[in-house]
Amino acid sequence: MLKKTYTKNLLKKYKILPLKKLGQNFLIDKTAIKKVINAANLQPEDIVLEIGPGTGTLTQEIAKKVKRVIAIEKDAKMCEILKETMKEYKNVKIIQGDILKVINNKLSIINQDENISRPKLSVLNYKVIGNLPFYLTAPVIRKFLESDRIGEARLHQSRQMVFVVQKEVGQRICAQPPKMNLLAVSVQFYANVKIIAYISKKSFLPIPKVDSAIIKITPLINADKKLINADLFFKIVKAGFSQPRKQLINTLCSGLKIKREKIKNWLLKNNIHITQRPETLSVKQWMLLTKSFNSILK
Repeated sequence: MLKKTYTKNLLKKYKILPLKKLGQNFLIDKTAIKKVINAANLQPEDIVLEIGPGTGTLTQEIAKKVKRVIAIEKDAKMCEILKETMKEYKNVKIIQGDILKVINNKLSIINQDENISRPKLSVLNYKVIGNLPFYLTAPVIRKFLESDRIGEARLHQSRQMVFVVQKEVGQRICAQPPKMNLLAVSVQFYANVKIIAYISKKSFLPIPKVDSAIIKITPLINADKKLINADLFFKIVKAGFSQPRKQLINTLCSGLKIKREKIKNWLLKNNIHITQRPETLSVKQWMLLTKSFNSILK
């Protein structure tokens, strides 16, 4: 069932046209919305950070199931619609702003929320849900997963993220060997990822060019990962993927500026054939390479 007429009337009332530059394709299919809600496994005590609520169709369903929703919307005009559609939901706080800038401040929008006591805020204590446009998908996921690595203010890490993304992007994020890519390795280093369902492009208004996927990202509490130098890990991975069609031995020699014989011995020591390409390696294999990296510097 579609909420097409409802959404159209709202946009018409406020004289708003969806902005292509913001990737505004509003989710209007009730079945798809239910799948997002089910994927998030929402509980009465949950705090949810929603990215890009748009007209609030998904926000309303989230608010019915959780303690608190903080909805971050970049478009000021869309915030005016949200004030109307969310007026009956007292557990929803609407923030007008860019999510990439908002979360740089230790999620102060959550820390300072008047209805949430500070002592209860701890690691893994909130969930993130969002219908993400193409240009925002990778930056948002990386921001939430990598903030501590890249020297930004430490975020309270979410215990779960559920996003609606372009189908191809979702498949890239969830890829496994022999179809790995830099984005997949970057995300899977920090989290378990899974495609929950696919959504037809007809479930959106306006209708985009491609179908979408619901992906679920669960951050890892991984003791093994803590033993890894993350900066070194990503330096090696980026070198490996610098020319994805070439053999790993060549890209690593070039990217790391290390002699071929040393790279060869390093790969073989980790049971990686010198003719393999980067997309054939698992995250665990990249971690093993990182752990043994110092051995080739001697």
